[in-house]
Amino acid sequence: MAFMSRFSRSRSNSRSPSRRDSEKGSPILSIAELERLLYTGKTACNHADEVWPRLYIGDQDIASNRQELIKLGITHILNCAQSKWRGGAENYEGMNITYHGIEAHDSPSFDMSVNFYPAAEFIHKALSMGGTVLVHCAVGVSRSATLVLAYLMIRQNMTLVEAIKTVKDHRGVTPNRGFLRQLSGLDSILRASRKTT
Repeated sequence: MAFMSRFSRSRSNSRSPSRRDSEKGSPILSIAELERLLYTGKTACNHADEVWPRLYIGDQDIASNRQELIKLGITHILNCAQSKWRGGAENYEGMNITYHGIEAHDSPSFDMSVNFYPAAEFIHKALSMGGTVLVHCAVGVSRSATLVLAYLMIRQNMTLVEAIKTVKDHRGVTPNRGFLRQLSGLDSILRASRKTT
């Protein structure tokens, strides 16, 4: 409960003077404005930070530290930097961890949007079952953050700005510019679908 009350306070009501969405009064920001927003608030990162109840964003170090995973109570891992050289589910044998790997590149030209809904469903299912999820990539600031932002938008009905503010209050994240464009596109699609329902 302490996390939820801290979370509630962390969702700032301050608004940008930019274009606004009439549905929620949430700003629709340009990519440059989103980048400026990402550079405010918390900039430091631990190997893993809880950014939503039982949802952590982390790096490769935490993902390979079995003792820390046990200490955090991790039951599900979403690896956004899956590769044949680093291994995958076999790293967690005997730990009762459900693993899902995505081979994604931290490049503005990489299409991360194809992973938005599958990743959101993996996270949602794990949290719905009472699990604790680690979403990680190599450093834990771009690929993993992008998929957590998508989850918050798809399953928690947040706008992109709300999702960024929620995450950045707990971890410094910087999705690359291409990922921000894709998240902005998702934001537009979700806003339009909410207006019609």
